[in-house]
Amino acid sequence: MNAERILASYLIETPFPPEKVAEVMAGEQSCGTFARVAGETDELRERARATVESIEALSPGDEPSLPNAYLQKRGIGGPWHRAKVDVSFPIENIDVNLPTLAATVSGNLYDLGELTGLRLESLSIPSRYRMLYDLPALGIQGTRARIGVASGCLVGTIIKPNVGLSAKQTAELVKVLCEAGVDFVKDDEVCANPRHAPLAERVPAVMSVIREHAERSGKHVMMAFNISDETDAMRRHAELVEREGGSCVMASLNWCGYSAVQSLRRSTGLALHGHRNGFGALSRHPMLGMSFQAYQALWRLSGIDHMHVHGLQGKFSQSDEEVVSAAADCYTAMSADKDDRVLPVFSSGQWAGTVPATWSAIKSEDLLFMSGGGILAHPGGPAAGVVSIRQAWESRREGATLEHYSQTRPELKAALEFFGHSR
Repeated sequence: MNAERILASYLIETPFPPEKVAEVMAGEQSCGTFARVAGETDELRERARATVESIEALSPGDEPSLPNAYLQKRGIGGPWHRAKVDVSFPIENIDVNLPTLAATVSGNLYDLGELTGLRLESLSIPSRYRMLYDLPALGIQGTRARIGVASGCLVGTIIKPNVGLSAKQTAELVKVLCEAGVDFVKDDEVCANPRHAPLAERVPAVMSVIREHAERSGKHVMMAFNISDETDAMRRHAELVEREGGSCVMASLNWCGYSAVQSLRRSTGLALHGHRNGFGALSRHPMLGMSFQAYQALWRLSGIDHMHVHGLQGKFSQSDEEVVSAAADCYTAMSADKDDRVLPVFSSGQWAGTVPATWSAIKSEDLLFMSGGGILAHPGGPAAGVVSIRQAWESRREGATLEHYSQTRPELKAALEFFGHSR
């Protein structure tokens, strides 16, 4: 790949010849518009224009995927051509500017009148260019080191109820979870700085419990405080977490924005737990938005350490294939010079019974296995819930089925009986 260009791959749908539309896309997102203008010299176009690298025709659609008033007003109908289009963009147009990079490879493309569907399928970013952006502070191995777990799956949970607990009640629950043996706890995405449990009260209360547990057990449970807010407030929240001895903060990526997360990364050495809530709005339609590969590539340039991928056999709409592909993207280094991989976070309806599918598909324990109800709703209590998940992972290592392994593991047996019938 050209070290001075970014390569974006798109899936497009259009009633026009794909070759013509690809050139419109390249011009619109670089130096052109619908007509050549004064100052758009051949020299400038040679230097600054995006380039159509390849076009692959695909099977046409039976009807337009998306409404399009531009075409309707002109009475333009099908056939609806579909194609894979690769376009490269000069790095010089962007320099080191994450919002502008995102605007370049996406931006107005979604609104073009020539298109009835467009999806950004993948992004290839040169290693040298990637190194000009922010890197994870901890990443996979740093997260393990901070918690003190060198091997095996990291087991985590989410504060439940999602909202409503006071700072004192939250701390009491975290104490229970620490004693239950979790490695990681996080706030829910809808609980950031509520009036009933503001961060100014919640962080000191929770960290007091975590510090006490660490002094007693030698284990630092990582707590991801949800500090999603405007940029200056997030910096202040992160400073509070650091003062209290914390190691991680969480941000709702889509709603905070690239610039805010970059600014947060540059102001703290804490692990940044990237929550992707809202990604479905970008990805669920097959002819609109972007794939997870492109999404995570952009967000990793902001320096996050962890990235949600949802879970296998979970409660959300994504297929297992999408989840597996998303985890593989997190494991794929973007730089040849630095380990910039991020820790994939499996969540959404996870419990001991979803471990076999996860192990079979991922073949790695470098992951964070987040279980809310699977831990907190276990009939034997949270400690039994944690044990049941660890037993499920042990069974996979030993090549035993959950049913066989559970015969001498009451925690796993209870989980299979309770959740297996309730799900």
